[in-house]
Amino acid sequence: MQTNFTAEQLRDPDTAAANQVLRTCVHCGFCTATCPTFVLLGDELDSPRGRIYLIKDLLESGRPATEEVVRHVDRCLSCLSCMTTCPSGVNYMHLVDHARTVIEQTYRRPWHERLTRGMLAAILPHPGRMRAALALAKLARPFAGLLPREGVFFKRTRAMLSLAPARVPAPSALAGVRVHRAEGDKRARVALLAGCAQTVLDPAINDATIRLLTRMGVEVVVAKGAGCCGALTHHMGHHDAAMASARANIAAWTAEAEGEGLDAIVVNTSGCGTTVKDYGFMFRTDPAWRERAERVSSLAVDISELLTRLNYAPTRAAPGLTVAYHAACSLQHGQKIVGEPKALLRKAGFKVVEPAEGHLCCGSAGTYNLLQPDIATRLRVRKLENIVRTKPDLVAAGNIGCMTQLSGGGLPVLHTVELLDWMAGGPEPAGVRAPKA
Repeated sequence: MQTNFTAEQLRDPDTAAANQVLRTCVHCGFCTATCPTFVLLGDELDSPRGRIYLIKDLLESGRPATEEVVRHVDRCLSCLSCMTTCPSGVNYMHLVDHARTVIEQTYRRPWHERLTRGMLAAILPHPGRMRAALALAKLARPFAGLLPREGVFFKRTRAMLSLAPARVPAPSALAGVRVHRAEGDKRARVALLAGCAQTVLDPAINDATIRLLTRMGVEVVVAKGAGCCGALTHHMGHHDAAMASARANIAAWTAEAEGEGLDAIVVNTSGCGTTVKDYGFMFRTDPAWRERAERVSSLAVDISELLTRLNYAPTRAAPGLTVAYHAACSLQHGQKIVGEPKALLRKAGFKVVEPAEGHLCCGSAGTYNLLQPDIATRLRVRKLENIVRTKPDLVAAGNIGCMTQLSGGGLPVLHTVELLDWMAGGPEPAGVRAPKA
C-alpha cells in the first residue's frame, strides 16, 4: 500500500511503525473471509482491509478521528484472525492499537460512552474494585428487566449485569504475593502472572496452575508489585494507564530475575500473554525500559507451552469425557499456539473435539462483550451452536474472557489447566461432570 506521510510525521516513532505496517498491506482481501465482523455485517469498513484504509486516512490527514472511523474501529474485536490469514505478514495488532490511542486523544465520545469506558478502565484492572462492583451487580440483576430495551447505554448496562456471575468465588487460599516451593527436586523457577479479572472471576485457575507446577518440581513465585498486564486499558486506547501497568510488571519480574532467577514468566490467560509478549515492542523507544521489557517478553510463556516443555504426564486413568476445545483468539492468532493445548488434553486422557469455525471469535475480546453487546451476542450464539454440534461433555479454553462469554450455555466451561491438574493428581474441578443440556 502506498502511503503519503510527511517527513515530519515520520519522525514520530508510532507513525513510522504504522507506516511500515500500512506499506506491507497489498490489498488482497484474504483477511475479509476470516474477520468475524465482516462475516456478520458484510460491510467492507468492518473488515481489516476497510479499517486499514480508515486508519491510513486518519493518520495521514492529522485530523481528529471522525464518528465513522471510531464506529468501525470500535467494532474490531482485535481477535487477530486477519494476521493468521494475511499472506504478507501485516501486523494489524500494532496498527489498530495505535489507532485506538489516536482516537482517545482526538475524539470526544458521547457522555455515556466516556462514562462506561472510564468505569471499566477504573474497575477491571483492580481486583478489589472489581469484587465490590460484582457485589453491586448481583443486587442490581433482578431489576435488569426494567431497563429500556433500546439505547446503547441501556444495552451495555444489561450486558454488564448479564455477564456478572450470580456468585463471586471466595478469594483463593493460594492468592497473594508469596513463593510456592517445588515438591521434590526443583526443575525450574517461574513467575506467575496472577492477573486481575481472573483472580476475582475464577481463582481456581491460578490454584490449579500452582498445584500442578509445584508437583512437577517447579517453584512458582507471585511477585510483589505485579498485577494487571495492561491489556484491558491498552485495547481501549488508554495508553498511559496500560504502560503504567506494564512497567509495574516489568519492574517486579526483573527484580525476581536478577534475584533468585527466573526460567519463565507463566501466563494462564491468553489475552494477557499476547500483551506481555509484546512488551518489547511497546517499550521499543524507551531507553530506560526497553532492555528489561524485551527480557520479560522473551521469558513469557503460556501455561501450555511450559507444560509441553516439562513433558507433562497424567497420573490418573482416562476420565472418559469428551472435551470441545475452544481456541481463544489471543492464543491461536495472537501467540500462534495451536497444537499444544489439544495435545496436552489428549495426553491427559480426554477425547478432544474441535468445533466448526474455530478461527472465529466468541465475542468476548476483553471488554468487547460489554461495549458491543449486540455483535458479541451474535458471535456467542454462533460459537455455542458449533460447540453443541460436537456433543461434548464440557468445554476447555485458555482465556477467562472466553470462559465467561461461553458460560451459561448448558455445558461446563473450564480452563485447560484445571483439567490437566485434575488428571495429574489435583482435585476434580467443580462442575466438571454436570449433566449435558
